[in-house]
Amino acid sequence: MVLCVDEKSQIQAPDRTQPVFPMRHGQPERRSHDYARHGTTSLFAAGKVIGQCYPGHRAVEFRRFRDEIEAAVPPGLDVHLVWDNYATHKITLIRT
Repeated sequence: MVLCVDEKSQIQAPDRTQPVFPMRHGQPERRSHDYARHGTTSLFAAGKVIGQCYPGHRAVEFRRFRDEIEAAVPPGLDVHLVWDNYATHKITLIRT
């Protein structure tokens, strides 16, 4: 089985510091320019059904996701992963 794996890192959870400004006749909704961040998350996903969000984007989380892929694939199938050249994939923990 061949799966293409990619990440969407730094998914932000912002919230505006002020409520939305009230609309006036002939004027669109307006918002303040600043926002408060509530952290980020990283999404690892493969195929249509294997996906997981993690609070970090390190090799440890990517390794955990690889283990989830392995557990989800039927026994007896060889799993081949295709991924990009992201630094998380280059360390020894992942390459071995």
